Amino acid sequence: MRGPGKLEVWKMGFVNYLDALKLQEKLVSDRKLCRIPDTLLSLQHPPIYTLGKRRTDHNLLLPVSELKNIGAELHYTQRGGDITFHGPHQAILYPIISLREIGIGARNYVEKLESTMIELSSLYGVKACAGQKGETGVWVGERKIGAIGVRISYGITSHGLAYNIDPDLKYFKHIVPCGITDKEVTSLRRETATVLPAEEVIQEQLISCFARLFGYSTVTWKENPSIFSDHESID
Repeated sequence: MRGPGKLEVWKMGFVNYLDALKLQEKLVSDRKLCRIPDTLLSLQHPPIYTLGKRRTDHNLLLPVSELKNIGAELHYTQRGGDITFHGPHQAILYPIISLREIGIGARNYVEKLESTMIELSSLYGVKACAGQKGETGVWVGERKIGAIGVRISYGITSHGLAYNIDPDLKYFKHIVPCGITDKEVTSLRRETATVLPAEEVIQEQLISCFARLFGYSTVTWKENPSIFSDHESID
């Protein structure tokens, strides 16, 4: 166990969900073999619903055949957690990091992801907190502002967190978010009285919160990296 050192951040903009999934798989393999340092993907997705490995299809409240009519897709994943939505104006972080080198367990890892979103919220005067027992993610009162769904394979993480800056909240009405009934979904735009800066600024603040809470001493940035240039096996 060495503790956190270098974190490489990939600022990727909009990425198709399946491309991001394949990239994560490749980076997890590379991280296991120590070919790359701890890596953090920062991106957004076109509208998509994803289900975790529990396959709780009943929490999708409209037929799959109608998803195309609202401009969304559905994909199944191997992460933990229930159904969630990803879309524009949502900040997504996918950490590909070695928990063994950092020296933390799965529970502490999830708590740090929660703290990352809580700290970002506080920058805008929003008091967020971790969910109660059985409630994953980060909440503002009874309203969910951030979701977490992770996968850990041999100590290497993938998937991660999604923080609602200003997504179209109508998409959440078609699901039972994270399998929790009778709760609303909210956004930073809805909760703060502060005029928000550009979304890129908020995404960089989220990354800074992550790096600080995980104790990285060095952070390097890749702007708009090609996901195919050094990872031909993604095809």
